[in-house]
Amino acid sequence: MEEEFGEDLRLEWRSFLLRPRPSARRDIAKFRSYTQSWLRPASEEDAPEFRPWQGDQGPPSHSVPAHQVAKAAARLGEAAFRRIHDRLLRAYFQESLDISDSATLRSLWREVGLADHAFDAREDPALLECILDEHNEALGMGANGVPAVRRADQALPIVGAQPYETYRRWVARALEAGGSTETPVSP
Repeated sequence: MEEEFGEDLRLEWRSFLLRPRPSARRDIAKFRSYTQSWLRPASEEDAPEFRPWQGDQGPPSHSVPAHQVAKAAARLGEAAFRRIHDRLLRAYFQESLDISDSATLRSLWREVGLADHAFDAREDPALLECILDEHNEALGMGANGVPAVRRADQALPIVGAQPYETYRRWVARALEAGGSTETPVSP
């Protein structure tokens, strides 16, 4: 959509934590079963690739570490954020990698060419505060899952994966009506 609408559309990626707190023991069989639900959005015509969880590596213990890494990359600039954001999504939804594991996150960080020394910025308490503030704001607006997409001029988000065409029409109508095209998005 950014290619189609150009400067008329501005996406702002914000944090929403599906698992805000660590869970020491998650049942891998239940998690594998849950990830079968990913096949529904994967069946859409323009959907990215989703694969149900494979292998014996456990699922992420919680959502915070991946968000910290994304926010740390954002401090390096938009291009750095996009590279790590895309890589985190691929690692989780296609490769069944535990993106709460520090070693995995560091490996992904290096893979996309980000400076090693900048990885430690993920531990900045200000990043965690920002993540939690964005999460709580989304909860207050009615978000209860991902993706959650909201136009800046609307109070309520659209929650759940929608076909690309649905989002495209939504943005096009807003532009035609002169509405805001700033769109906060929670992954």
